Amino acid sequence: MLTMEMLQDAQTALRGIARRTPLDPARGLGENVYIKAENLQLTGAFKLRGAYNKIRSLSPEEAARGVIACSAGNHAQGIAWSATKLGIKSIICMPAGAPISKVEATRGYGAEVVLVPGVYDDAAKEAERLTKEQGYTFAHPFNDPLVIAGQGTIGLEILEQLPDVEQIVVPIGGGGLISGIAFAVKHLKPSCRIIGVQAAKAASMYLSLHSGGPTELRSVATIADGIAVKKPGDLTFALCQQYVDEVVTVSEDEIASAILALMEGQKTVAEGAGATPVAACMFGKVDTTSKKTVCVVSGGNVDVTTLSRVITKGLSKSGRLVELTTKVADKPGSLLQMLQLVSQSGANILTINHAREDRNSEVGACIVSMVLETRNSDHVAAIQEALTAAGYPLLHNA
Repeated sequence: MLTMEMLQDAQTALRGIARRTPLDPARGLGENVYIKAENLQLTGAFKLRGAYNKIRSLSPEEAARGVIACSAGNHAQGIAWSATKLGIKSIICMPAGAPISKVEATRGYGAEVVLVPGVYDDAAKEAERLTKEQGYTFAHPFNDPLVIAGQGTIGLEILEQLPDVEQIVVPIGGGGLISGIAFAVKHLKPSCRIIGVQAAKAASMYLSLHSGGPTELRSVATIADGIAVKKPGDLTFALCQQYVDEVVTVSEDEIASAILALMEGQKTVAEGAGATPVAACMFGKVDTTSKKTVCVVSGGNVDVTTLSRVITKGLSKSGRLVELTTKVADKPGSLLQMLQLVSQSGANILTINHAREDRNSEVGACIVSMVLETRNSDHVAAIQEALTAAGYPLLHNA
């Protein structure tokens, strides 16, 4: 049973442990948009709050048995850090595909890591098995009142930092973060809208709320690995059903664009899950024109190799990187003429491939594929129009 007293108790316990993260305007995203930067939290994500609140509440007998948890990375780090600080052994089951940076960080905080093939839900099953077999104390990442109370302290902070906030946009995986925030905010300021955001390829809470009960997806696949959860908890579902006003979804390209926008506009790094509220605002899933809106950027633990791919995807989505394929006559000077046209358009050629023997080319023609650095989508359209008008047909775009 979750109560406001539990949230206030958690807030007191977290003083000197969790950072009071900044809440700043994000003018580049809109006049009414603010960022609650939980990516600047200790361990790089909000999960420390709920993890510490859970671990510090264990009985001596529970602590003595050691703690086990399942996580895609952020809860893992929160549990590992909290358990080590309190002198408790921790074992973390993580999906084998979790970012290497999160796996190594979890080990660095003192936990024993067990990598499990599959996604979060598979790691959860292995953690349950080990709990029964070894007698560990299980710390659920979201379906636990103490964990939810810890996450709810973010809601208390937002109301203290921006009392006139009118809507808060929050990522949803299993639902622990939004449950805590929504519970806190709706009790203290019922008029404030709470909007959840999920990756379209991992929209378990969205589907569950529309279905009327916790519903399990067959599979999830998203760059927002921190919210790649097949099924929400029964407790978090009930809280979302009662306190959350709306849940929307965002695409992979939209998430990538939001990560890029945060890097360029806010000078901050967000992981896929943390960027979903910003994606929802950027692409019109949430109306920010008339309401003071806080986007909870929940974490910043993104693998460098993943970040590189995400930046490329974000550049493509925003029209600043485009791949064009066309054909030119197979005779001297033809390629140069086409390249001069591209140069005159103001685009920068990053890579080019000229194939005389492509199976799709005609006799007397060559296939040319280019990756161009461009200004925006309008610039891309102008280049495409110029090429077509000059007799260079576009075979496919990427």
